[in-house]
Amino acid sequence: MQQEKRLPRNGKEGFIFGAVICTLTVILMVSFNAIYFAGTFNKEIAFAILKVIPLAWVIVMVIEPAFIGRIAEGLTKKFTEPTDSFNSKILFRILFTVLGMSIIMTFIGDIISNGFHAELFSNWLRYWPRNFIIALIAESLIIQPFARFVIVKMHEAQDKKAFVPTNP
Repeated sequence: MQQEKRLPRNGKEGFIFGAVICTLTVILMVSFNAIYFAGTFNKEIAFAILKVIPLAWVIVMVIEPAFIGRIAEGLTKKFTEPTDSFNSKILFRILFTVLGMSIIMTFIGDIISNGFHAELFSNWLRYWPRNFIIALIAESLIIQPFARFVIVKMHEAQDKKAFVPTNP
């Protein structure tokens, strides 16, 4: 049986795959939101972004595999059939993952930036739809395809290394 080259095959590859996705998404969303709320981009905003990225990355790298990824996988199985295409399964997985992560990270991002405050829920209602749409588009069109490209290249390198030509 042919193994799927676009998906991780083991825990190490799974970590790399997840780290690529999380890193790119965190950089995008932290940068976008910081610049959006500041209304400008300057040295201070750049440093603020650089300070928040590691914390947001750690949070995402814990929440996604421990909670949201498992829920997204279960929902994907409920909404797809074994005969459905790879792309349809991936799109459902992206949809459910981005839905869950954007819900949680919109709250967490506001708490990181502003602490606990009275407008936390109203801010979430205002900003979550925008964050969801941006993350969904970026994940679907750029981030996940790039992460799959990385995995394919890793598999090609492994396959090339494993192939030992025989002398005639």
